[in-house]
Amino acid sequence: MTRSKELLLTCSLCLFPAMAAGQGLDPALLMKSLSNDWPTYSGDYSGKRYSSLTQINQSNVKNLTLAWVSRMTAGAGNPGGGRGGGRGFGGGGAPTIVGGEGTGDATGGGGANIRASVLEIGGILYLSTPDNAWAVDARDGHELWHYFWKTKGGTHIGNRGLGMWGNWLYMETPDDYLVCLDSKTGKERWHVEIADFNEQYFSTMAPIVVGNHILVGTGDDLDAPGFLQSRDPETGALQWKWYTVPLKKGDPGMETWGDVDTARHGGGNVWIPGAYDPDTHLYIFGTGNPSPAYTNPPGRNGDNLYTCSIVAVNVDTGKMAWHFQTSPHDTHDSDSTETPILVDAEFNGKPRKLLLHASRNGYYFTLDRLTGERLVTSKYSDSVNWAKGLDEKGRPIRNPEKDSTVAGSLVSPNNGGATNWPPPAFSPDTGLFYVPTNDAYAMYYLTETDPRGAMGLGGKEEDGLGSMGAYLTAIDYKTGKVAWRHKYPGTGGNLGNGILATAGRLLFAGDLGGNLVAYDPANGKILWHTHLGQVSNAPETYMLDGHQYILVAGGDSLYAFTLY
Repeated sequence: MTRSKELLLTCSLCLFPAMAAGQGLDPALLMKSLSNDWPTYSGDYSGKRYSSLTQINQSNVKNLTLAWVSRMTAGAGNPGGGRGGGRGFGGGGAPTIVGGEGTGDATGGGGANIRASVLEIGGILYLSTPDNAWAVDARDGHELWHYFWKTKGGTHIGNRGLGMWGNWLYMETPDDYLVCLDSKTGKERWHVEIADFNEQYFSTMAPIVVGNHILVGTGDDLDAPGFLQSRDPETGALQWKWYTVPLKKGDPGMETWGDVDTARHGGGNVWIPGAYDPDTHLYIFGTGNPSPAYTNPPGRNGDNLYTCSIVAVNVDTGKMAWHFQTSPHDTHDSDSTETPILVDAEFNGKPRKLLLHASRNGYYFTLDRLTGERLVTSKYSDSVNWAKGLDEKGRPIRNPEKDSTVAGSLVSPNNGGATNWPPPAFSPDTGLFYVPTNDAYAMYYLTETDPRGAMGLGGKEEDGLGSMGAYLTAIDYKTGKVAWRHKYPGTGGNLGNGILATAGRLLFAGDLGGNLVAYDPANGKILWHTHLGQVSNAPETYMLDGHQYILVAGGDSLYAFTLY
């Protein structure tokens, strides 16, 4: 953008009247395919991150330019307003509302790092970082309000975003509360405890709103059982809770554990949002690794259900309909929590209701989402070596020689995974599934030889050996074969931060060089890029006042691009 255009834009935005925050979310919008707004974590329930917007397309993406940038300041600030600080072209302070159960002594540390999905509803952006939530004008980026939660402490690794129901917003906190905010003012309506902070739980998931259910999940890297729960949107009261591991003798899945005590401390946490199928009322999501993750006490004998699995739960009853385990008896922290994608598409010449999933373990799966039947299994990372084949169910078979050993085992992927939390995307225009990928190796050393001595992620040391490269990978869902790969600049070691597909026949993703890039989804050719220095979340798009915007975060700042 030229200096003259920047000054002209700044002046025009200063004259633009401030919008009243909080337009409310019509529940019907959540049932529609992704279009003008971005009302939930993946844009819509399907998880595709595919927008029908076409104003920005292959013919004009070269003209994409910066509309505004807005910097978020985390922390208590100056309650009551007038905080100042960088607010992009919009300028101006905003009131800070302070809540929380902490004394104010504990902090998450550091400034804002926006890794979350950003909601856009009625011209307002709603975003979050650990302990913080904001409302921002989607036209010019000026801040409307800021909410700060005084934490009791805990793991502040990230926050995946907010959920919305009517005029109310929902946020999980690292110290395990669900907070309900008024979207118009940012004022707190109530908060409820969703997990026991003293048991090392931490909560990062974006709440998912389905009907009158607020679906929330938690993480735990020690030895507590994982669970998904549903909360009442008006009061926060518990509606149901589904545990990802069996808790007592006779529970389904107990036969896949060596003993009851290990199973009931077996992990399988839920920390990334899933997808929802309105036709079947099934919420489909992934679960995390078993505990202990790297050692093999007798209590871990068996497949260890329902860890490292894709699970379908009836949203009204909390009962499991089906499951598919992507890493039986996982020994490498290979969570299966990455958001699955639901598509209605052809398979073997017939229309099928499908689920597409790239697991952290380096394997790709196509499932029937009505039954959980496995249709396709394939490797999407060239370096994967932890498994020695597939079993009769199409699941990878763990190779015990690749477990952590005293002498050390060469393993790929490394602990970060062939992919991780950054969300994938799917384009019905190409029939391709897109996922960020890292072909990395590490040596795994066993440091606790007493099988009773390790909990959670303990008992091993990992020494990274580097990466063969990080890629944007496109996969044919019908065969599982890689259609194309685009190698990110540098030697890699990270994954980028998620993908957006649009009907303008574009893919947007951040790369490891700090660039926001637009690709041709058919072949990976670069069509446009801009250097931000850092891209920290998955790009999104929305339409407002006749203009399509591309939105992305870079650390503590939001960047909005449009055509001029």
